[in-house]
Order: sequence, then structure tokens, then C-alpha cells
Amino acid sequence: MNASTALLTDHYELTMVQAALRSGAAHRRSVFEVFARRLPDGRRYGVVAGTGRVLDAVEDFRFGPAELDFLADNRVVDEPTLQWLADYRFTGSITGYGEGETYFPGSPILTVEGTFAEAVVLETVLLSILNHDSAIAAAASRMTAAAGTRPLAEMGSRRTHEEAAVASARAAFIAGFSRTSNLAAGHRYAIPTMGTSAHSFTLVHDTEKDAFTVQVDALGRGTTLLVDTYDLTEAVRTAVEVAGPELGAVRIDSGDLLLLAHRVRRQLDELGAEKTRITVTSDLDEYAIAALAASPVDGYGVGTSLVTGSGHPTCSMVYKLVAREGRGAAPGDPLVPVAKRSKNKPSRGGRKWAARRLDAEGVAEAEVVGLGAEPPADFPGRRLTVPLVTDGEIVGREPLTAAQQRHAASRAELPMSATQLSSGEPVIPTETV
Repeated sequence: MNASTALLTDHYELTMVQAALRSGAAHRRSVFEVFARRLPDGRRYGVVAGTGRVLDAVEDFRFGPAELDFLADNRVVDEPTLQWLADYRFTGSITGYGEGETYFPGSPILTVEGTFAEAVVLETVLLSILNHDSAIAAAASRMTAAAGTRPLAEMGSRRTHEEAAVASARAAFIAGFSRTSNLAAGHRYAIPTMGTSAHSFTLVHDTEKDAFTVQVDALGRGTTLLVDTYDLTEAVRTAVEVAGPELGAVRIDSGDLLLLAHRVRRQLDELGAEKTRITVTSDLDEYAIAALAASPVDGYGVGTSLVTGSGHPTCSMVYKLVAREGRGAAPGDPLVPVAKRSKNKPSRGGRKWAARRLDAEGVAEAEVVGLGAEPPADFPGRRLTVPLVTDGEIVGREPLTAAQQRHAASRAELPMSATQLSSGEPVIPTETV
């Protein structure tokens, strides 16, 4: 067992449990649903990410002595509730969209079934993971679409919280990034890592040539040399002089990247380094990447914009009770749909299924959401939900590469306008049946 996730929650989750234990409602069979009422402004689709981390969080949601002592010392809940929490294990079931899947407004991204008490306490931690990771994955997906076949590396560790950096690298990998600079992400999730040197490495040496020579001696001729600490033209000349035409790559981290990339490519070719690649960094986002599409750039490193969701750091997903056991219900009786009716924040009651209707050429036409556990047998579409937890047992773990492949396939089946960077409405409608 890893560190407990039980206190990664809000105070009121536990006070609700205390009150529900007194009323008896804590033991009512219930269904909660994670969904987003809308996509961030201008976005055409969303990307589900964080599912694997959700499964880890559910598995580690345990109240040990340290957690119980904290709750008791601070009088968060009473003694009967502490006793209930001490024995807490999620014994219900969770289904949801496969990680990497695209989603739309109203998509039932995650469905949690169990007693009210055991399901409600998971709300905060599930939303914190899904809202963050899905926001990063959506931004990353726009960037990989803009980059085409050129590789992207995640380099945002210094621009966010240290744990958010690891989660961001994971989410970016799902959406098609090929590498990360973050070693913890490489260690935990087997994401390939990369990195060579910063400007400080050049500055600590007496000359730029000294810095390049040491780096090539240490890392080989295939290394990437940072060439914009001083004069770019002189640095490129020195880089090829030191490493020869076998130099792996040069990195440009400032200035007019479009103009400079053309100049550097021409200079490298004139120096006989035709195979030396050009990597660019410097506050890139999906728009800057798209603007460099016609340039001789070979790869991108993205930091701040990626780990902040490129202007949309959350997906505004919510966790709502949609069905519960009725008063006096017998085992096996159908659950009662419930829904929030407040203005501008309504929800739709009832457990739901989701499928994507495709046209004759396999292009998505609509996200279809219906009441019930399963779509009709003859429904002409692709079922979107998969089992993740069954009767308390984790069944949905998969390699991160599977989520990456799922995302590529899911995005590819959307209409071509999905990857346009101009603002617009969701690329397909959500239909309720």
C-alpha cells in the first residue's frame, strides 16, 4: 500500500457521512456520475486522463491511525463515524470512459456505484485528479495535433507544483508527447526522459567552446547543444566545429523562432551538418507550434503552457448523485433517479450508458447518452465505457501506452475540424435518449 489518499478530500465529505450514518441513508445503494456540463470556451473536444491515478487513489483510500488521530484531535467527526472510517474499503463498482478517450458535454466520464457513504467520500480526490489531468491532456492533444509528426517533449516541471509536474508529464504522454524532462515521471510511469544542458552550463565555463567540448566529451556527438546563450551564428559554427557533422541537434530557446530556425538550418547545411536536428523551446503553445509548421524545426519542448492547460487549467467536471435506493426498497429493486434542478446547474437523473455514433466512413457523428446500464444491442455505434472496479476489485489497470493508443484512435475518428485551433463549438453534438 502507498501513502493514504483518504485525507485528500474536503471536510464536508466526512460530515455528510456522519449525518447519513445517523439517518441510515449512508447505507443506501447509490450511483454517482462524473461529467462536464460544457467544454472550456472554444475547445472542440475534451480528453479523459487520470483514470489510472484514480484507480490508485481508490485503492489507497484508507484511514489508518495517523488519519484517524487527526480527525479525532480536530473533532471533524464523532466516534461512531471514526469507527466506520477505520474499516473503510470501497466495495462498489466503477465504470468509465477508457483513459485517453475523447469526451463531450454531458459524457458520463465516470460512474461510481456503492453505498452513499462509501461513494460520496471519493468525490474530492476523484475530481481533483480528473479535472487536472484531463485539462493537461486536452492542451497536449491540441499541441500534438498542431505538431503533426514532429515529436514533442514535456518540459514543465519548473512551472508547477512538484507533484502536478509528474501528473502533467503522464497526461501529456497519453495525448502523444514522446518524452519528459521529469525523472520522477520516468521512474513511476516508464515515460522516456530527455535533457542535456541549460544556459548556466555554458555560463559556468570560460568560453562557449569549452562548454560544448565538455558536453560532447561527456555525452557524445549525438547530444543537443544549446546555441542561443550569446551569438547564435557563432554558436552554431562552434557547435559543428566541436562535434562535427555528426552533431545530434541544436536547441534554440529565444527570439523569433521561425526566422532563426530557417537561418540555423541554412547554416548547418552549409557547414555539412545536414542531419543535425533543430529543437525549439521558449514558451511554446499550440498556436506557436502551428505557426512553425512550415519551418525546418524537427521537434519542440513545451513547458508552461502545457502544465497550465494552455489557459484552461481545469475541465470543470462535477460529481453528482444521479440515482439512489428508495425508502423501503428490497434488494434488487431498481434505483430511484434523482437530479439537481437549480438554475444553470441542472443534472440528469438516472444511471447512463454512452456510445459514439459513427457514419458509414467511421467518422463520429454524435455522442449518444441514454438511461440504463447498456445501450440497445442494435445501437449503431461504439460503446465508450469500460469496467474499472468491480465489487471493490481493481479490474481496469492498463499500460500507459494503451491509453496513448486509445487517444490517437479516438481523436482520429472525430471530424477533421476537431483539431482546428480557432474557437468553436464541440465538434459533435451530445444527444440524449
